Amino acid sequence: MQQRKDIATRKDIELLVDVFYERVKQDSLLSPVFNAVIQDRWPAHLEKMYRFWETVLLDAHSYTGAPFLPHATLPVHLEHFETWLGLWYAAVDELFEGERAEEAKWRAGKMATMFHTRIEHYRNSTEKPLR
Repeated sequence: MQQRKDIATRKDIELLVDVFYERVKQDSLLSPVFNAVIQDRWPAHLEKMYRFWETVLLDAHSYTGAPFLPHATLPVHLEHFETWLGLWYAAVDELFEGERAEEAKWRAGKMATMFHTRIEHYRNSTEKPLR
């Protein structure tokens, strides 16, 4: 078995994001949500995700924006986040191993928990979503 390396470069981020989103596009639960929102803008979305994860994992500061707001009104529930995380963890584990690979999984888990909690809060509230 070939030893996997840790996430270290922008190319590594691109590979991880591409593999992950190819699986999202094939997933019966997630693909309808993602395709309805992203439509034909997949290249732009992927580029944004490259910059996001490059900033998070490689400290590159190439992403700017408020990641929660575009997700605030999505028709997603706990099972969507669980599926999303399962696909992310599987892609990370298949491609990489090491400290940054573990950090990628940890950060995705924290993000999923936070997004799910905030979406549920705003869904059951009259408040307008903040960043």
